Amino acid sequence: MVNRIKTIENILEDVENDRELSETDAVTLLSQTDESTINAIRQTADKLRQKQVGNTVTYIINRNINFTNICEQHCNFCAFRRDAGDDGAFWLNTEQIIQKATDAVKRGATEICMQGGLNPEAKIKGSCLQYYQQLIISLKQTFPNLHLHAFSPQEIQFIAREDKISYAEVIMTLKNAGLGSMPGTAAEVLDDKVRQIICPEKINSQTWLEIISLAHSLGLYTTSTLLSGHIETVQQQIQHLSKLRQLQKIAIEKNYPARITEFIILPFVGKDAPLPLRKRVKREQPSLKDSLLLTAVSRIFLGKWIPNHQPSWVKLGLDGAKEALRWGCNDLGGTLMEEHITTMAGAMGGTCMEVETLQEAIASLKRPYQQRDTLYHQNYSYC
Repeated sequence: MVNRIKTIENILEDVENDRELSETDAVTLLSQTDESTINAIRQTADKLRQKQVGNTVTYIINRNINFTNICEQHCNFCAFRRDAGDDGAFWLNTEQIIQKATDAVKRGATEICMQGGLNPEAKIKGSCLQYYQQLIISLKQTFPNLHLHAFSPQEIQFIAREDKISYAEVIMTLKNAGLGSMPGTAAEVLDDKVRQIICPEKINSQTWLEIISLAHSLGLYTTSTLLSGHIETVQQQIQHLSKLRQLQKIAIEKNYPARITEFIILPFVGKDAPLPLRKRVKREQPSLKDSLLLTAVSRIFLGKWIPNHQPSWVKLGLDGAKEALRWGCNDLGGTLMEEHITTMAGAMGGTCMEVETLQEAIASLKRPYQQRDTLYHQNYSYC
């Protein structure tokens, strides 16, 4: 049988007929430059979004807490990290974290998102796990109903390495302490050639995938991300999406108690990133055009398996994130209340978004809005 050469029209027709997009077809879509073709891709993504999750745009009231920027690693895209003793280095104590959470709850937050640098001093009586466990216990004792979305796969690996224990022991201990879900950050691009350049000290692709899948098997939901627009190729972007799709398929096929809740594109901000990568990328702010096409192709490629897609208003600005809602996204993210990692890299989107501002942005597209919780329940009670 001779394989036909697919046109863009063939590919988009296959998608609308519910056929799964291949990596080759996805690369073809992501490589387009003709404006009318790109608009056809956008329209297909928007139709799929409507079919898969409806017209309502969701958001969450949350607070982001970066509890330390002291980090043993030296990622080439990170302007956030510091060594202990450097100007600007910080390490919040438990009381300061509780104060931030208290303020968040007063402002209606249902979620605390918490991540930090890999600080080798973060130990209690020599145990790294006990330090992270105590952070969770302190927050949950004060706010039992607050959802804690915290600690990336990189942090899980760091704790396990420091304490010489298994990933499973780390995850279960934190889950039993009250951890509600894990952010799928530290994924960057799941290609080890890219990682050797942009984050050579970080976990490799297979370890990230292993920890996320293990979390699902142990009942802990995660998100998923892609750091885009630096040195990665279109092919590497699609391979990354393919690995995420396979992760979700495994969780579903094996009937794991948890899975990936959402996918977020994190466009690279290079303004104040470390010099080596900034020289290679030569772009201070993300390309909205590139981000939107990737957003549309991600919906087409992933939406059947990971239906919730979110842009980053911190990186794209609110106008850019609002436009992404026309390219396949169905969620506008959270209020955050404060954000350091992207802002310190030179992002222009801001650090806090009021609920009314998010609602007005969604309403301007003539789409309904709805507050959600971390796991995308839209009708829930919280006290």
